[in-house]
Amino acid sequence: MGAETGGGTVRIGPAGWSYPDWNGIVYPKGMPKSRHPLSLLSEWFDTVEVNSSFYRLPDPNHAVAWMKQVAHNPRFLFTVKLWQGFTHEKDWLGDAAVRAYAAGVLPFLEAGRLGAVLVQFPWSFRRTPEARRRLAQIVAAFRELPMAVEVRHRSWDVPEFYASLKDLGIAFCNIDQPVLHDCIAPSEHVTAPFAYARLHGRNAEHWFRQESGRNDRYNYLYDHSELDEWVEKVRNMKKQVNDLFMITNNHYRGQAVVNAIEMQSALGILPQNPAPWLVDYYKQLNDCRPVKG
Repeated sequence: MGAETGGGTVRIGPAGWSYPDWNGIVYPKGMPKSRHPLSLLSEWFDTVEVNSSFYRLPDPNHAVAWMKQVAHNPRFLFTVKLWQGFTHEKDWLGDAAVRAYAAGVLPFLEAGRLGAVLVQFPWSFRRTPEARRRLAQIVAAFRELPMAVEVRHRSWDVPEFYASLKDLGIAFCNIDQPVLHDCIAPSEHVTAPFAYARLHGRNAEHWFRQESGRNDRYNYLYDHSELDEWVEKVRNMKKQVNDLFMITNNHYRGQAVVNAIEMQSALGILPQNPAPWLVDYYKQLNDCRPVKG
C-alpha cells in the first residue's frame, strides 16, 4: 500500500474499535455479529491502537484472536497502550504486574505484529524528579519492547528530554490536543527508528471540564486545513524513520475513522474507496479516492 515514495511506511488508524456509537456509522446496519470489527477495519487501515490494555492487563488469548481477524492484511501492525497502573498510580506495582503485561503482548511481538507500546501519561504528569524516576522505571521494566512515550504537559518540552529518548531509542509521541493551560503543543519530533503521533481533537470546551464525559472530550472532527498541518508533519517525519504510526483518537461517532481516511487520501495511501454507508453519514468522504497505479 502507498503511493508516496521515500522514507518509512506510514500506518494510519483509529484508537480502539469497541464503541457502541459506531454502530450504523462505521459498522453497517445489519453487519453480522459473527464478523469482528477488526476484520473490517483492517481492510481500510494498516494499524489500530489497542485501548483495552490501558484499563486492564492484556490477555494473550485476546491478542491471538485479534491477529486472526487481520490475517488477510500482512502490513497490519497493532500498537498497544500500556496499562494505566504503571502510568497513573503513585506506587510502583512490581515485577508481577510487569510480567503479566509483557505476557499479554508477547503474541503480538512473536508474530511480528507489534508496532509499539504506547506509554501514555496524563496532563498532571509534570517533569519533576519523581516523574522522571517513574519514567525510568517503566523504560527499564519494558526495555525489550518498542516504546512510544506520550506526555501532555508543556514542562516536558525541553531538549534534554528529547535527547534522552533518542539515546534510549524510544519514540516521542507527537500529539494534537487543545493548547490550553500548559498543554504541550503539536510537534514532529523523531527520537527513534519509528515515529508516533496521536490526534485527540481540539474540543477546548470539554477538555478540562470535570463534568464532561469521554464522548464529550473526544467529540471533534478535524477540517481539511487542520489535517493539512499534520500531512506536512507526517511527510517530514517519514523521511527519518522505518515506520510511522498515526492514531486518531477523536473517536466519537466514528470521527476518528473519517479523519484517518482523509489523512490516507491526502498522503496517497488510501487502499480503496470509503465504504458507502460511511460516506452516507459523512459526505466529505466523497472527496477521498485511492491513487491509481
